[in-house]
Amino acid sequence: MTRILLADDHELMREGLRTLLAAQPDVEIVGEAEDGVTAVRRALELRPDIVIMDVGMPQMNGIEATRRLATELPGTKIIALSMHSDRRYVAEMLKAGAAGYVLKQGAFRELASAIAAVKASHIYLSPRVAGVVVDLLRQPLEQEGGLLRLLTAREREVLQCVAEGMNTKSIADRLSLSGKTVDGHRRHMMVKLGMQSVSDLTRFAIREGLVAVEE
Repeated sequence: MTRILLADDHELMREGLRTLLAAQPDVEIVGEAEDGVTAVRRALELRPDIVIMDVGMPQMNGIEATRRLATELPGTKIIALSMHSDRRYVAEMLKAGAAGYVLKQGAFRELASAIAAVKASHIYLSPRVAGVVVDLLRQPLEQEGGLLRLLTAREREVLQCVAEGMNTKSIADRLSLSGKTVDGHRRHMMVKLGMQSVSDLTRFAIREGLVAVEE
């Protein structure tokens, strides 16, 4: 029996996936999560075989959640689920440790194949995404794409909150930090990234796929 956790911030999407996968033999949906923080927590509690991970989620995006689980729960396979075939999203999810990348437009056709592939320790990519990966191998990401590596895990969390429009107090409450610490992280990020304003940070976060985009 393949035990699966569904992580997506849209309830209707989760319902559709649950109905689809419940019809598959030897598949059990062991839990659901509506944001990245909950996805990590529930995965650590339930230790599923596979997590179907939405890339764009609030609180912690799917890229960061995948990165955490690849470190803390290496035996669990992650299949990314996204509206986006942009190479930056694809590259960051694969670098974070995803074993598959399925576009939402084809999810109901492809998920059974994706699950079978990752169970067999193969990589599964939607056809449109496969072309993106070929391009990635031929042509490295622009220098700016590597800037994200300069940030710590905590700074990436603060960056997502900033890009979601949260103020210092709200960020501090969400991440259990002091306001002074949040301001310090923001200043350090601007220095590391060579940016001058919150608007610059927000645009950067959108380009890097850190912000939960409406899907």
